[in-house]
Amino acid sequence: MPSKLLAPVLAVALLVPAAARADGDAGKGKQVFAKCAICHSTQPGENKVGPSLAGVFGRKSATDPNFKYSEAMQKADKTWDAETLDAYLANPRGEVPGSKMVFAGVKDAGDRANLIAYLETLK
Repeated sequence: MPSKLLAPVLAVALLVPAAARADGDAGKGKQVFAKCAICHSTQPGENKVGPSLAGVFGRKSATDPNFKYSEAMQKADKTWDAETLDAYLANPRGEVPGSKMVFAGVKDAGDRANLIAYLETLK
């Protein structure tokens, strides 16, 4: 690649958050999800302590009509994509203070990327 073209390409690559590039491994993400499965189902309509995460990717926050969300999550107004999921999964209580989510978060960026890749496969 000519050097004149390389600089803009690298600049754009650095501006796009890693998680937004969906560079995770869904198979490994399924293993990470085992911690989440205590409270969340992957089956549509099957809510536990937390809502089902089937179809969560691309969905607006607090929109499952069969789950009673906290007032904080109802006001959050998020669309769950790679970027918003990455921020939320890193620090749920920091991203949506007052939500019912008690899990402290997925601290490892690689685990979050894998988990997000897995969540994207859930329909």
